[in-house]
Amino acid sequence: MTVQPYPLQFEPVFKERVWGGQALSRFGLNIPEGAIGEGWMIGDHPNGTTKVKNGELAGKGLDEIREAYGREWFGSKALNGKSGRFPLLIKLLDCNDDLSVQVHPTDDYERLPQGELGKTEMWYILDAKPGAKIIYGLKEGVDRAAMEKAIREGSIMDTLQEVPVEAGDAFYIPAGTVHALCSGVVVAEIQQNSDTTYRLYDYDRPGLDGKPRELHIEDSLNVIAYEGAGARG
Repeated sequence: MTVQPYPLQFEPVFKERVWGGQALSRFGLNIPEGAIGEGWMIGDHPNGTTKVKNGELAGKGLDEIREAYGREWFGSKALNGKSGRFPLLIKLLDCNDDLSVQVHPTDDYERLPQGELGKTEMWYILDAKPGAKIIYGLKEGVDRAAMEKAIREGSIMDTLQEVPVEAGDAFYIPAGTVHALCSGVVVAEIQQNSDTTYRLYDYDRPGLDGKPRELHIEDSLNVIAYEGAGARG
């Protein structure tokens, strides 16, 4: 079947997160009950693939469309050579609580899961409560040794830059930048098509299953860009 390209609308894939809430319902989305932290709006990933809800291709996943029409519709450079998938993942995030302090690897990190990319991303702040902030990069002079010491002593928050935010702000988060969205913001996130996150710190809280959430200290220390991450004040 030959289908002419047309504007595709996708059904979001929602993800429950320990830090989520119900704020995405304010953006015209019919979200399920629970702590909904993420709406994957356009996704072509094993952990979340969005399906078309309009036109001739209604019901088809973005993965199926990519396989059938990828090069013709998206261009010869649009499909990533490493994963073969659509190169972007677009999300809405409801940060009803603080996210973990985290960092993402670059594409060439040798310990990436099979088929995964690194993750460079950007944030656009859609809504922010008074006093809302993000964690965005390291303070001056923080190297690997200083970060290891801070983790060991429980003082990691002292190594991080905090930035106040309001609706309309945008931030570029290169791979290797330590970061965290904090409570009270709703964010549009445009990122590389990856679901690899290394957590440095998570406030000693349990996950949705009641168990401590996994940290990834060694991988985090390996991939942090201690200088030149593009996120210094």
